[in-house]
Order: sequence, then C-alpha cells, then structure tokens
Amino acid sequence: MNLKQLIYFLTIIEHESFTKAAAELRVAQPAITKSIQNLEHEIGLRLFIREKRSVRLTMEGSVLKKHALEIRQKINQTKKELKEIKEGIRGTVQIGIPSMAGSYYFPDKLSLFKEKHPDMEIDIYEAGTTAIEKEILEGNLEMGTVVVDEVSEMLDIHPFLQEPLMLVVPPSHPLASSSSVSLEKLVHEPLILFKEGYYQRKVIDRAGELAGKSPHIAFETNQISMAKSLTERSFGVTVFLNMVIRSDENLVAIPFDPPIILTLGIAHKKNLPLSTANDIFLSFLKKEVRDQ
Repeated sequence: MNLKQLIYFLTIIEHESFTKAAAELRVAQPAITKSIQNLEHEIGLRLFIREKRSVRLTMEGSVLKKHALEIRQKINQTKKELKEIKEGIRGTVQIGIPSMAGSYYFPDKLSLFKEKHPDMEIDIYEAGTTAIEKEILEGNLEMGTVVVDEVSEMLDIHPFLQEPLMLVVPPSHPLASSSSVSLEKLVHEPLILFKEGYYQRKVIDRAGELAGKSPHIAFETNQISMAKSLTERSFGVTVFLNMVIRSDENLVAIPFDPPIILTLGIAHKKNLPLSTANDIFLSFLKKEVRDQ
C-alpha cells in the first residue's frame, strides 16, 4: 500500500467512477484500475462493487476510506506546517542559555520575539557557557551562548552583551567597603559557585593559579536565588555578572582589579547553516543589539 494508491482510491470514491477519477488526476484509466487491483490483491479484500455506471464501496472499502482520509489530512497538515517553517511562521528555536543571562538578559528578548513570532516555539537548553560550547562542537546543540574571548575557532560568534564580573559579599563582610578586589583574594574566601560547566569556575581556577592555592568551595548550586540567599547569610561569597546584583539591596557587588569584563555571544558551527527558526531568532537578536 502506498500514498499514490490511497489518492487514487479517495478520488474514485469522490466521483463514484474510475473514469472521472482518471480525468481529474490526468492519469490513464487502465493505470488507476491496475493500481486499485494491486491494492486489493495486496490486502486480500475487495474495495469496490463495480456497477454499470458507477462504483460503490464495500464494507471493507469503508474501513479503508476512514483511515485514508485521516492519512490525507495528516499529509496536508504536514505540508502546511513545513511551508510555515520554511516561511518563518512556525518552528522551534533551540538555544543554549546560561543561568545568569537566562534570568536577567533573555526574558525581555524572548518575550519580544514571541510577540513578533507567536507561532514559534522556544526550547532552551540551560547550562554553563563551557558546557554549551561543548554541546555545539559535538553536534548536540545548534547554537547557544558562550564567552567570546575563549572559544573554539570552529565556531562563528555573534556578540550581544558585555558585562563586568563582580565579587558579591554580604554587607557585613570585611571586603564590603572595598572599591575593588584582586582576583587572588578569592582563594581565601569560602565560595558559593555554580557547578562545573560554567565560566565562573574558570575564573575561580585562574584565581587559584594566581594565588598558588586551591580555592575553598563551600557550596555548589546552579540556582541564582539560592546562591544569593546563602551569600546574604554569610555562608560564603560568590561571583556574579553585574546585572544579576545591580538592584539587590541585601548584597554588595565589588569590581575586580583589573576588571573582568565578559563578552557574551551566540555561537554556532562555521559553514553549517542554521535551521530556519534559529536563523530568524539570531537575526532578531542581532537587530536588537544594533538598535540598543
């Protein structure tokens, strides 16, 4: 059984005639007759009762009609959806986004994108920039957010944000009144950090190398709210992008000396075309950056 046979079958039903079906489909009648005979032979059932001037369905033919109509509807719906994907009306944006950018930068952008493209779906892979880069390079993710300064040459990068990295402490901490702090001082503090795979961990590793001492990681969590809450309670200190802490009155953000400025960008493999939905989202984001 194939799609052509089902189309022939349904057209014969609509016209109650092999001759009229052949005329509509612009196919020789013997070809349609042979195709239906082959179908009847394959399933071992008679589908039509041939009368003098018309044909009508057998009971078995009525069963096949029900399923054939469902199949035709599915095919038409599939064609419609694929056309909408091609035209940028429908599709799924798949993008890797780290916690901080996902919570404090992307919500407004994603909301505006959905306003412009209401039938688009958005599938977010949440992980650190290091893990996101790895997933893109391994072919498991088409595009995602990375730190621009330390990225594979196999990727195309589209920068969208520059933001300073800050040491975050409770107001009662001895460093709270400092105008800046050196990276090496981090190794002397209990640290509340994201888990492996986040760029934050690279910064801490660098602090350890500069100080010649292993950092003291007191707690690991990928939840920003928990990291903030633990820091407020003097469980330790943490490192956030400035936008995460900018309006928080219960914590103090201290810049590093020298400053650590992260440039975030959307990355995807070079010479590998993006899906239509991802390409539309990237074009949207690049326009947003230009218009800022």
